[in-house]
Amino acid sequence: MKVSTAWLADYISLDGVTADELADKITTAGIEIDGVERRNKGISGIVTGYVKSKEKHPDADKLNICIVDAGQGEDLQIVCGAKNVAAGQKVPVALVGAKLPGLEIKKAKLRGVLSQGMICSAKELGLNDKLLPKELQEGILVLPENTEVGQDILKVLGLNDEILDFDLTPNRSDCLSMIGAAYEVSAILGRDLQLADPAAELVEAGGRAADSITVNIEKEEYCSHYAVRYIAGVKTAPSPLWIQNRLMAAGVRPINNIVDITNYVMLEYGQPLHAFDGDQLAGGTIGVRFAREGELLTTLDGQERKLEPQMLVIADGSGAIGLAGVMGGLSTEVTANTVNIVLESAKFDGGTVRKTSRQLGLRSEASQRFEKEVDPNAVIPALNRAAALIARYASGSVHEGIVQAGSASAEEKVLTLSLEKLNQYLGTELSLLEVKTLFGRLHFKCGDAAQGIVEVQVPTRRGDISYDVDLIEEIARLYGYDNIPTTLIEGTTTPGALTREQFLRRELRRLLALGGYQEVMGYSFIQPEQSKLFPALADGKLSVKLAMPMSEERSVLRTSLLPQLLDIALYNTNRRQGDLALFEIGNVFFTDEEVLTRQPGELPVLGLLLSGTRAAKQWNVAAEPVDFFDLKGALETVFAHLGLTDRIIYEGDAPEGYHPGRSASVYLLQAEGRDKIGTIGQLHPELQRQMDLEDTYVAEVLLQPLYDAARAQLQYSELHRFPGMERDIAVVVDAEVPAGHLIASIREHGGTLLQNVQVFDVYTGGKMEAGKKSVALSLLYRHTDRTLTDEEVVEVHDRVVSALEQTFGAELRK
Repeated sequence: MKVSTAWLADYISLDGVTADELADKITTAGIEIDGVERRNKGISGIVTGYVKSKEKHPDADKLNICIVDAGQGEDLQIVCGAKNVAAGQKVPVALVGAKLPGLEIKKAKLRGVLSQGMICSAKELGLNDKLLPKELQEGILVLPENTEVGQDILKVLGLNDEILDFDLTPNRSDCLSMIGAAYEVSAILGRDLQLADPAAELVEAGGRAADSITVNIEKEEYCSHYAVRYIAGVKTAPSPLWIQNRLMAAGVRPINNIVDITNYVMLEYGQPLHAFDGDQLAGGTIGVRFAREGELLTTLDGQERKLEPQMLVIADGSGAIGLAGVMGGLSTEVTANTVNIVLESAKFDGGTVRKTSRQLGLRSEASQRFEKEVDPNAVIPALNRAAALIARYASGSVHEGIVQAGSASAEEKVLTLSLEKLNQYLGTELSLLEVKTLFGRLHFKCGDAAQGIVEVQVPTRRGDISYDVDLIEEIARLYGYDNIPTTLIEGTTTPGALTREQFLRRELRRLLALGGYQEVMGYSFIQPEQSKLFPALADGKLSVKLAMPMSEERSVLRTSLLPQLLDIALYNTNRRQGDLALFEIGNVFFTDEEVLTRQPGELPVLGLLLSGTRAAKQWNVAAEPVDFFDLKGALETVFAHLGLTDRIIYEGDAPEGYHPGRSASVYLLQAEGRDKIGTIGQLHPELQRQMDLEDTYVAEVLLQPLYDAARAQLQYSELHRFPGMERDIAVVVDAEVPAGHLIASIREHGGTLLQNVQVFDVYTGGKMEAGKKSVALSLLYRHTDRTLTDEEVVEVHDRVVSALEQTFGAELRK
């Protein structure tokens, strides 16, 4: 919001306060000022002049010799090359000695003719010509006919002004208006505020407005108040220069007196208005409703827009004539031929306006204000103010009465504040009188509710204040944050630290990065089809659909990290980066409801992807492609670091999305059984073909079970001082028995003496019986305090072999 200090001075005295000082005070009080812009870009010595005559230059076709009365006692001869200069115009004249940005005016001869100054264009005066009416954007700046000759151009164009750029947070919509800014500055400076009653300036004439127009609201929850005035006999023309100056200072381009007045009042009150050509309204009625299916509307920018049923529109008897709170329609636009207007002021639901604006990609000054919720009690004052200005500057006759529907007023909130609580929160010792004085500066009515309790009436313009803590914040910023005393922290303090999950997550990131894996971060939003690719973790649950997705490609929350890892792999492969080792630690989301009524589930997951070659090709080493066991090794490194090696089992499986013969499920052994925590394997060949990827291996593991079971701290053990004893066995079991189950059984029955067990050979075929396989395992026994005897090892080893025989029907292979 750009706030003109000259305009602000209409409401509050700024004597003795510079714009820079005011910006500092406002920023200190809680609203950041991005900068102070000075409309005078360094010009001086420029006055208004009257072009008495114009003749062609005798020696230059593109130059004119103008005789100008600039109020200097004698006429000036000025050579001008502008195409639009003409006798009878009022124009800005730079006198000899005047200064313009980067230029000083001197007497000069142009093609032998003396020139005693310069007739200026808007750009030469430092104005943003894009904010001027279109007819004034080229050539010299032509001033209104009633401009006084000889007057300083700084005063004429309002260039003795400084603009404060308010950087407002969404909750401070009250300062999206000059009056709101004036309330804020009044509170900060502690000075009186002078506001005129717009109804007192209004003179009603002609017939009754209700005889010319009727209004209705389809659903009041989306438009709580809709009011119009009927104004007859208007004459469309340029608006007064002072209105144009203030609009341009606020960054708004003047158009004509009717439109400019609605924009001016919007900036003044923060209440958007719209003027319809009353003669173009069908059926003499206007109302608020939702758009019909497939309804079309051409807006003021000339774009035809297809409306949807959730969009709120203004409609007459023929159809939609405007997007409520966003932009009017072209069919009822105020033009040079407009005679009668219907002036609208309303309170539209901010959420509905925001959805319409976003869906159509159409933002306006009006939608910005409605989105942040306007003051419901400004609807009628703003309407009366605009009607009074139109009557004065467009010769309109304001018909008697306001035609309206919905609630005409909103109740003010009444909050109670404890003085003790306020001082306790702020660490101050403010008295009741001081607190009431500060609320008085805010223009909040207050009184005593009880001993030490203040009852505060909050104006409707301050919709951001809902609780007593909001009142405490208002007192704090007005009292001055710098005036709040510094106090030592009291009570028990605890040192900051990472949670168990945070610590382990960092450890995993460090471990994988040191192992050559690169961390990536995928989108949490994916396509609906992608959520079906890897359903193993979902376990039958549903994906979470977004109510308002940015696009169909980002319309559901991910149920797996793997689709995004594959997208990243494809992106890099297409750029000739095929050797990839990627990991991501992120969350996936599930729900068991078709329509959400409670918070969906959210689970932390580790995702891994490996493709390409294991090492770069060298003169003596051929490039070797990665395989399943490279990725499995990375997972085993993670489990080993967490101290879970003995509790992890891999079991051959064919999860959806994986290669049916090169994939497995990962299980974590628990006291009461085992839990499936993830999957690992090669992508399904069909999926690889569809994505045009080489052999790619992926894994996905739930992290919460690992966090719960892992050792939080690394544990170190002494180097072994005593020798161990190795025993190798080969057992024949059914081909379907996983080697991991054999290892788990051996560890369970090997006791504390069994230090390690691993498979070193698997044999099938040949002379082996059909449906059988031979698994060779190496077992290492060791005692930490002494050398084991052969008898001790034999006892434990026999127990292990016996367990294999009983559990799996294993036979020792001789």
